[in-house]
Amino acid sequence: MSAARPAVTLNQLPVLAKGTLPLFKSGVLGPMSPAAMGKALKYIYQWEFLPTGLLALGAARDPHHTAIVDDAGSITYAELHNQTNLLAKALHRTGVRERDRIGILSRNHRGFIMALCAHGRLGTDVVLLNTGASAHQTRAVIKEQKLDLLFIDEEFIPLLPAEFDECPVIVNWEENHTTAARVPDDHQYDDVEYANNVAEATNSDDHATRNPDWPTLTEVLRSASHEHKIPARPRRGRTIILTSGTTGTPKGARRPEPRTYLPASSIMSRIPLRHHRGYYIAAPMFHTWGFAQIQLGLALRSTLILQRRFSPTAAVKLIEANRPHAIAIVPTMLRRLLTAVPDDFDPGTQVITACGEALPPAVIEESNEKFGGILYNLYGSTEVSWASIARPEELAEHPTTAGKPPMATVLKIFDDDGQELPEGEIGRIFVGNDMLFEGYTRPGVDKETVQGLVATGDLGYYKDGLLYIAGRSDDMIVSGGENVFPQETEDILSSMDGVEEVHVHGVDDDDFGQSLCAYVVLKSGTDEEEFTGRAKAAVKDKLARHNVPRNYVFMDELPRNAVGKVVPRELPDLDGEK
Repeated sequence: MSAARPAVTLNQLPVLAKGTLPLFKSGVLGPMSPAAMGKALKYIYQWEFLPTGLLALGAARDPHHTAIVDDAGSITYAELHNQTNLLAKALHRTGVRERDRIGILSRNHRGFIMALCAHGRLGTDVVLLNTGASAHQTRAVIKEQKLDLLFIDEEFIPLLPAEFDECPVIVNWEENHTTAARVPDDHQYDDVEYANNVAEATNSDDHATRNPDWPTLTEVLRSASHEHKIPARPRRGRTIILTSGTTGTPKGARRPEPRTYLPASSIMSRIPLRHHRGYYIAAPMFHTWGFAQIQLGLALRSTLILQRRFSPTAAVKLIEANRPHAIAIVPTMLRRLLTAVPDDFDPGTQVITACGEALPPAVIEESNEKFGGILYNLYGSTEVSWASIARPEELAEHPTTAGKPPMATVLKIFDDDGQELPEGEIGRIFVGNDMLFEGYTRPGVDKETVQGLVATGDLGYYKDGLLYIAGRSDDMIVSGGENVFPQETEDILSSMDGVEEVHVHGVDDDDFGQSLCAYVVLKSGTDEEEFTGRAKAAVKDKLARHNVPRNYVFMDELPRNAVGKVVPRELPDLDGEK
């Protein structure tokens, strides 16, 4: 029997009423025909504001509006809604039931969204697997999460063990393996990471190949029965999003599904998104940031513009062809996109939103030069969703700020004793909003909470009403008895001439206990020795002596995961070995 779903309580109504203003401004809420209103009420009752419910609402209000443009072409809201229904019926007919756990290992394309929305119509739980994970990590996650069904793009099949019998498999996207493994000339980090992971798996004796018994998504849809019945009002499932896994096997974070439009309204209170426009989602959709864009895009009844592989030149062509109103991206992607954007570029884009890691000041400056002042930076985490948003005018004046919490969000800075700190003092960041995670799926692991707020794991402080991030709490080092935050040094180095990218973290030091080491990728023609001298002088001029890195390691590129975060375990030691 399905668990009862609590309705909105009376004391929530004033908050919900206040929260509708950004929705009216964006066009999410507005007049509709009686027929569309009837369908909308029916779909809200069935699927509430889950992605699958938002898709149904889009089909009710704008059935012929293009929902997705991807590598397979375009599809309308009505077509996507109907195909999702067929997929849900086909899965239910084969025995998929409420509380079953569905895994999705896919790049950005319609198959990902159809699998996600079919899950919502069946009351299952869904696990979003990382496309940049190694074979070992992928297998460990599948085993730990106890999947009942796996949607997988064909190119990722070698990451599975040869005798894969954990659960049934549906091939979500077909393509030639040789083509899939080829890395384009202006590659993005996830292509390199993927190619390395697949090559490593393929070279072992224990890797899967395409099983002829595994149906494709197209075959599943063709076999579906229109007459088959699915639950009229299924249980509210859970979305399990994996942490970045930069230090080991990713943990699964249980995330609630939105109960109202309020989460979308919170984001739109700081970011001026508009309905019915093109929405280019470059960020990987398996990650919290990319997943949020699916929900925002469907709520706005946008045309979601998707590319399975990100490369700067291909992205520029896609933007020129589709002229999206908004672009959702991660900072490393943005930095590389800017290298391919011509000086006279005018795509008509009004909003660029970045999230996933700190935005280097040089990237903010170049973005403003090439796109105008349209860059928004969202700070959040898998556990808290969003925490704060920096607007373009704030970034222009204070490039390192994380901005302010949006509507219906609480953000406080606490000391180690759980006491709130005054402005200017560095402490631990805790956040409260409507989309806090519900805990990890791994027993014995959890995030600290204080006063109902969840820790982000970062240190930060307020200055003149704006939030600044000092770095991860576990990144802080003690050098010669002084607390040192690598992020402050990294911000200075990343803004220097000749720097392509940089990462700073602590290493053991015989003299000071710990000291900072800078891992640097220089632009072509920049001399390493000359840069080192300038770097030491620049940091010493703006920060204390102990903030100056004692060591510099020069690299061709930094090792990053699929959402652009540097993977510390893959950085070389000071002797050059990984």
